Amino acid sequence: MTAATHSTLFPQVPETPDAVLDGLDPEQREVALALHGPVCVLAGAGTGKTRALTHRIAYGVRAGILQPATVLAVTFTNRAAGEMRGRLRQLGATGVQARTFHSAALRQLQYFWPKAVGGELPRLLERKVQLVAEAAARCELRLDRNELRDVTGEIEWAKVTQTVPADYPAAVAKTQRDAPRDPAVLAQIYSTYEQLKRDRSVIDFEDVLLLTVGILQDRNDIAEHVRGQYQHFVVDEYQDVSPLQQRLLDLWVGDRDDLCVVGDASQTIYSFTGATPDHLLNFRTRHPGATVVKLVRDYRSTPQVVHLANGLLSQAHGKAADHRLELVSQRDKGPEPVYTEYGDEPTEAESTARRIRDLIAAGVPAGEIAVLYRVNSQSEVYEQALADAGVPYQLRGAERFFERAEVREAGTALRGAARAGRNDSLLDGAEHLASQVRAVLSTKGWTGRPPAGSGAVRDRWESLAALVRLAEDFEAAKPGATLTDLVRELDERAAAQHAPTVQGVTLASLHAAKGLEWDAVFLVGLTEGMMPIAYAKTDEQVEEERRLLYVGITRARIHLSLSWALSRSPGGRANRRPTRFLNGLRPGSTGAGTRGGVGGGGGIDRGAGRAAVGRTPAVERRPRSPVRCRVCGRTLTDAGEMKLMRCEECPSDMDEALYGRLYDWRAAQAALLGQPDFCVFTEKTLMAIAEAVPSTEGELVVIAGVGNRKLSRFGTDVLAICAGEAIDGASEEGPDET
Repeated sequence: MTAATHSTLFPQVPETPDAVLDGLDPEQREVALALHGPVCVLAGAGTGKTRALTHRIAYGVRAGILQPATVLAVTFTNRAAGEMRGRLRQLGATGVQARTFHSAALRQLQYFWPKAVGGELPRLLERKVQLVAEAAARCELRLDRNELRDVTGEIEWAKVTQTVPADYPAAVAKTQRDAPRDPAVLAQIYSTYEQLKRDRSVIDFEDVLLLTVGILQDRNDIAEHVRGQYQHFVVDEYQDVSPLQQRLLDLWVGDRDDLCVVGDASQTIYSFTGATPDHLLNFRTRHPGATVVKLVRDYRSTPQVVHLANGLLSQAHGKAADHRLELVSQRDKGPEPVYTEYGDEPTEAESTARRIRDLIAAGVPAGEIAVLYRVNSQSEVYEQALADAGVPYQLRGAERFFERAEVREAGTALRGAARAGRNDSLLDGAEHLASQVRAVLSTKGWTGRPPAGSGAVRDRWESLAALVRLAEDFEAAKPGATLTDLVRELDERAAAQHAPTVQGVTLASLHAAKGLEWDAVFLVGLTEGMMPIAYAKTDEQVEEERRLLYVGITRARIHLSLSWALSRSPGGRANRRPTRFLNGLRPGSTGAGTRGGVGGGGGIDRGAGRAAVGRTPAVERRPRSPVRCRVCGRTLTDAGEMKLMRCEECPSDMDEALYGRLYDWRAAQAALLGQPDFCVFTEKTLMAIAEAVPSTEGELVVIAGVGNRKLSRFGTDVLAICAGEAIDGASEEGPDET
């Protein structure tokens, strides 16, 4: 029995209730059959918890034990809720409510507000940042963008932990929370923010939960109405519930016990938002008769990846560590994790990009590769490196698939073609569904071969290609399906936010990667101060950082790379150390011991080349000199500043006319090569050239983003433009294949 991750996108709906249970392993089957009383599922990473949950609900519905309209399944993200709805639909269990906590609460609040309070529900504030900024200004404080984000996060934490402004300073002291400003000042901003909301009759997302809790507490008739509607509750990712969400759940459930919770204390990584695993860990105490099922069969990762993940947790301490699950891989052996040390961050990024390009050339789809880092600010150097290597990428957290302009346009075109049928000349000669879709989408920018590089053109193509692949899978699963059938499927998926896979290497923070998985994962920047993050001071904060790394490791199915750089900038002091969490795990390291002799394997490669198992170690690069601002002389460490050769705040002496000529030349060059503009030179590199106005190859090659390769390809044209000479045309060379 398996819980394969690569199942067909369009499985046949099980014919009978018992068929719903087919393919479940013994523990998953036990979850599916435990339909009465409190149930706690402790599910390790990759153990098929969503599969077990959805099959449990579907079996109950299909067997007539559960009425679909009385089931409420809640989770924490729209993506997870959409995936759950999609799976339930495929299992023939329609009508079940699968929502986020906020979505479920908002629906109830909108329905009951006129009866409980009267009038219309106050307007929902989509983004609270501007109002927080105004509150700070009224307190005679001016916050920069980062401070504003941090203060907003503090207000959100206070509200989900049910802390009022007056109690905030004491709560910070009690929890040893590292507040971004003086707690008394933050309390004042928080209080002013709440007053501004009242003055303008608006509410925020935390208010949605608070107000719903207030109504259910104060109005027993409304609480009984809700409990009459929902009689069976399922909570996914239960280790992430906040005190406020737990209070809402208690009010929904009342004195009943038809509650099933699923979670893993070792994946608690959101305590900064108020999440706590205590409710999961204490579930058996609160519900002494609960059924507890442990899922430890890991269907996602190879034994080598699981071995490292188990070893990491074996060093953990604290209450969550006492309840850790020892995973057992169900997959065949794979390559050992690769550990690589680099001299500086740009070199780490460049090497990572080359290794990714090699994986893609070896047959690993770009969409099955991810680069994960601790903080979002680390992404820029990887965006640049992947762009320079001609590798498409996408930033996690971007616009939802079905909300993209090109996807909406494609849906309109497909809907029109479905209505027209054979009267549409586009469909002439297109006998099958997939060929019809390709014909229609070819008018929107889809081609048989992807455009080179990345950028907006490639992003648009990837979206359309995802729709083509979806049509191919749909036709394979449902022979004879029509364009009308596909349009109906797309509408249902859009409603459920059940998006197809878009190809492109994923760049994401470790927090944003939670719940996702890839064939190949690159964990980068694993140095002390970044992992654990510098502001993790207490033992519990450090342990949460360990769990965050555990989440990153367990995202990988087959290939796993862990790397760090000894300095931030080329030529900088090599005073960094690899994360303590890998001590005793990576080869050659000493430190914390592990139970059972858990080790890393795969060898450690010190250098800057293509570090991979079975390859010749790279030649050590010669240290680079520090990059200094040419205006003030300060050593530069930011990737963007290093390209400009100056601090962002230092005055620019850019030749605007020269920049315009370079910009137009770049566009013509990119069009001739069939690549996005930035694959020739990025905006920052063009600005740097227009500021430096080089007159020799030596002056041009030292500008960040040029280098010997681009000098040989574009140097003659660029120097001629800088000298004011006319350029007849773009370079006749083809796309770079090196």
